[in-house]
Amino acid sequence: MSTQQVPGAPTPSASFCPLHDAGTCPSCPHMDLPLADQLVRKQARVDALLTDGANPVPASAWEAPQASAPARFRNKAKMAVSGTVDAPVLGLADAHGLSVDLRTCPLHVPAVEEALPVLARLISRLRLRPYDIAADTGDLKHVLVTASPDGDLMVRLVCRTADRVPDVRAALPRLRGELPGLAVVSVNVQPVHQAVLEGPEEHVLTDAVLGLADRLLMRLSLPATEHGPERELPLLLPTRSFFQTNTAVAESLYATAAEWAHDLTAPGGAADAGGRPTEVWDLFCGVGGFGLALTGPGRRVRGVEVSAPAIDGAREAARLMGLPEEAASFEAGDARVLDPASGAVPDLLVVNPPRRGIGADLAARIEASGAPRVLYSSCNPVSLSKDLARMPALRVRRARLFDMFPHTDHAEVLVELVR
Repeated sequence: MSTQQVPGAPTPSASFCPLHDAGTCPSCPHMDLPLADQLVRKQARVDALLTDGANPVPASAWEAPQASAPARFRNKAKMAVSGTVDAPVLGLADAHGLSVDLRTCPLHVPAVEEALPVLARLISRLRLRPYDIAADTGDLKHVLVTASPDGDLMVRLVCRTADRVPDVRAALPRLRGELPGLAVVSVNVQPVHQAVLEGPEEHVLTDAVLGLADRLLMRLSLPATEHGPERELPLLLPTRSFFQTNTAVAESLYATAAEWAHDLTAPGGAADAGGRPTEVWDLFCGVGGFGLALTGPGRRVRGVEVSAPAIDGAREAARLMGLPEEAASFEAGDARVLDPASGAVPDLLVVNPPRRGIGADLAARIEASGAPRVLYSSCNPVSLSKDLARMPALRVRRARLFDMFPHTDHAEVLVELVR
């Protein structure tokens, strides 16, 4: 089995990351290994896990894993803020006062790396007191930065209260001058004394940019496949939404899903040949990545997601793509939309659940639904194995590993199930 590499990926050396070499940052335990060796070991671990399950993945199902670049692949930085207003530390922090500054982490894309020292100066200029975990005092808990493929930025400051919102708003003109790619700035309020990254209250401070002040445009470029050319996929990220941290590998993930579904048609023929539209349902659609990648002539995509802001982003992305609502519709809700008793069954079902997996209830619904094909994108092979065992009527036809987080044990797996 060969490995598909991200073009232009450099090979790390022993001094690839001084923080790792010094034992200061534990986030990348396998960085000492060449990336190719890491991926071989990761594939073997995942293969062994999914082969031992009650509904095993056959060895013949595996396609070549998608490798990542070893560095400059993270489109997002989640920095805990510690230190002092004059010397803020952006990186790791714990309740014992230990902190590690990760502004020089080599995994971040250049736009993120260049933004972090500017934001550290903002903290000092506004006298935003770093949060003291032990004392439960201070203003600023986290700095969250996301970069688009075009270099545009979303910056979110997670504060204990909303008291400093006016100060951050007043600082925006100068900050925009220092960060020309700045598209979205917000203050998130997280008041609880718990290890929670963000809270439910969000103050978006930027003026409308193309009418999308609270969303970051991620203009993805899906690579060409055997049955499809390279194409653009615009996604819109609201401030409180999920997107994969590794943009290039995410592009390959969406392109692979589209390639595997290239032959999808409804029973009785395609809509343009007089048949009904081919139904594609995405039950954890988020901002619409899989659903929008699977749109096409004669298809009708329906996306469901519990996050209303994510649904707003998916709808706007569909409009940017020129898709009418009858071709791609998105609604806030949960997976209970799949009800075997209703008789409504998609031709292709897509699930991309959180780490806990789809669980026993949804697995039972899928098993009983009669859905002929399922694409299951998993960020946790352990829960994937359990879920596959709950759906014995569906067998894995294809599987592929995506190395979203190189240097770690994390594995993203896409499987195609057929009845």
